[in-house]
Parts: sequence; C-alpha cells; structure tokens
Amino acid sequence: MSIKVVIVEDDTEIRNGFVSLLGKQEDFECVGEFESAEAFMSVVDSLNSDVVLMDIQLPGMSGIECIEKLRQNETKTQFLICSIYEDDDNIFNALCAGAVGYILKNTSQEKLFEAIREVHAGGSPMTGEIARKVVSVFKTRQAVATPEPNISMLTPREKEILDLLAKGYRYKEIADSLFISIKTVRPHIRNIYEKLQVGSRMDAVNKAYGKR
Repeated sequence: MSIKVVIVEDDTEIRNGFVSLLGKQEDFECVGEFESAEAFMSVVDSLNSDVVLMDIQLPGMSGIECIEKLRQNETKTQFLICSIYEDDDNIFNALCAGAVGYILKNTSQEKLFEAIREVHAGGSPMTGEIARKVVSVFKTRQAVATPEPNISMLTPREKEILDLLAKGYRYKEIADSLFISIKTVRPHIRNIYEKLQVGSRMDAVNKAYGKR
C-alpha cells in the first residue's frame, strides 16, 4: 500500500518538483498539493493523508500554526517540516506544535524519500545538525518551569490504551479490544509517549501510575 503524501508549499517550482519526485516512487501517492495552509485545511478531512510535507513560511497562516491547529483535532496525519529555516526558534516551535520531523529544502532526493518513509513508520527524521540544535534548544529552555507530565494530559482514548498497555496487552490485542486497527493504535501510543515524555511502555506506565 502506498504512502499518501500531501505537499503544502507556496513556491510553485518547488511544489511541482516535489510532486514530480514523489510520482517516480512506487510507494508514494501524492493526494494533494497546496500553496497555503488555509487551502489545505479546507479539505484536510477528505484527503486521508499519511504524511504532510509542510513548509513554514506560507502566505497567511504559517505551517507551524497549521500543524498546531490540526493536532488539536487528534488527526492521524503526521507532519514533516521541509524548510529553508534552521534557526533554533523555528525548529523548537515546529516540534512543539506537533511536527514529528524536520528537514531542510536542500536535502537530497533519497534523504527526502527516507524521511517520509521514516515518518510513516513512526520515526522522527532529522539531520544530525538539526538534531544537535534540538538538543541544544531543549537544554537551554529547561530552566523554564513546565508542568510535570501526568495522566491528566491524556485523552480518554489514550487513557484506555495506556490501561491496556499496563495490563501487558500487545498492539494487536489493544486494537482488537477497542475495535480499532493497529494503524490507529500506533499513533495513539506515540502521542502517549510524547505527552508523558517517555520512550517505552514501562516508563509510560510508571510515569502515569507509579511503579507497580
């Protein structure tokens, strides 16, 4: 099954270039191309996209604002920033808004394809330089007081899934129990890990309920 990709990019030449590149790959299907966040958001529900390749600087609403608004609706779509900007603020704000990866527009074709596939598989692609900037930014902002993550930050569905994780259920067992697909379970678990700031099932359970 192909990965359904949407491109949100206001530069016509760059946007057409992405469409052409994706069209040459058998495992990609470009299901939409838009020059603004507003145009994309007006039809987002009908696209059923897997990955959105999102520019930051767009006419009207920025890519970061667009991601933040759509993330509030618990969309299953994953957002990959593709930008010319590599400054700390844009990187930090994009990731906080809900982007799962950040690459630059001068990234090679193969690296672009790898990044899209990695996002679809549940990863968070970044170049080494971007990753170092992320680490640096988060370290410098640790002094800012933030609430300790806890189970109250989770949605009702995420709490249901976390309860089943705590009982030792596997992904398929969770899907069967809640009458949803495994593809739906995976992004919920990723959101749980992100909200609780953990990287594993055991850490999530311990963070939410305390050691058992």
